Amino acid sequence: MRSRKLSRKKRQAGIVTAAAASVVAGAVLVPNWSAGAATSAEPSVDPSTRATFQKLADAVFTDRTDALVDGGSSAHHAPLSKRFSGEVKLSSAQSRNESSALTQLRQRKSRLASLGEKYSAAKTSVTLDRTRVKGARATVDVTETTTLTYEKAKGNEPKTTGFQAHHRLTFKAGRSGDWQLSGVRDTDDGVAVNQVLAAPAVAAPKTAADDAPPEATRSAITTPAPAKPKNFTASGYDYKAMAAYAAKYWNNYNPDYPNFNGQGAGGDCTNFVSQSLKAGGWKHVPGYTDDFHKWFGTADIQSDSFVGVNEFSWFALSSKRVTSLDNVYQLDVGDVLQMDFNKDGSKDHTMIVTYRSPQGVPYVTYHSTNTYNRSVASIIASYPTAAYYAYRT
Repeated sequence: MRSRKLSRKKRQAGIVTAAAASVVAGAVLVPNWSAGAATSAEPSVDPSTRATFQKLADAVFTDRTDALVDGGSSAHHAPLSKRFSGEVKLSSAQSRNESSALTQLRQRKSRLASLGEKYSAAKTSVTLDRTRVKGARATVDVTETTTLTYEKAKGNEPKTTGFQAHHRLTFKAGRSGDWQLSGVRDTDDGVAVNQVLAAPAVAAPKTAADDAPPEATRSAITTPAPAKPKNFTASGYDYKAMAAYAAKYWNNYNPDYPNFNGQGAGGDCTNFVSQSLKAGGWKHVPGYTDDFHKWFGTADIQSDSFVGVNEFSWFALSSKRVTSLDNVYQLDVGDVLQMDFNKDGSKDHTMIVTYRSPQGVPYVTYHSTNTYNRSVASIIASYPTAAYYAYRT
């Protein structure tokens, strides 16, 4: 996602695939301790309890997604997560956190509607990847897969947008024999449509090591935008190939490149966009990895400009491979959008445009969190105070 300089060993990280959840029928067995127990054994989690952990996680993220849907059931009925009681349930504090999250997401839905976008349906599923128990605490890693249906899609416009996100849930065991969900944390450095509470972590501003890098021009987010049609033949690049590459690998990572998602020092977003641009004809400029005038990426080595948000901007502008657009709604297929969440001068996220509607709305695809054909309107509704940088490729 943001600028970083990873070691070459870290750049060989493999793709982490989500394991399917094992849902076991039958009543949930309680943790292996109680208030009157004569043993000091730590609590344990059996397959049935793990299955209920997964079901509660599914309910939490289904509730969050449903809050974005026009006429969603969570606005009229008790959220699914609040219906859990007994051996596995929300803690009182997490119950309040989820209520606050749903309120925030309904406000986002209102902002989306003001921008002309609504979702008519949604589907969320959660798989359990790993459960670890230490003392009276269970840490549960899950993968969320969500698809939202656009209400007003016409003709060849995208009918849906989808993403995959990874989360870590913390359960605490009570001495009465129950497990309470006490915390939910996103483990991707990502931008999911149903993400709540705070924007992803951002990097401190930095400058290049050699000569002064070029400054990108901030783009407006107002609509309608002045016309800025794209000439799809002047550059010699294959923009359809860029979009096709992004569509193929948004959620199925290309093994010919390293995967930086979830490594903590950033994410895979710029690496993914660089791969898409390369698929459409961008040529390598070999040299030192930390020279922002160079751009290259293979399975074994990548320039900072290939994988870093700010370094990419510096290379793309200084090489004249891109020009800044005045407005994000001028973006078209193969163009690039970047964000600075807290306006500190250091860009944090990179996306590529994979579709533009006849109504002039660009749709972006990106990694961290893996997302396909999300409208720019949705991005703006989620992060209305961020700074945006749009590039014509």
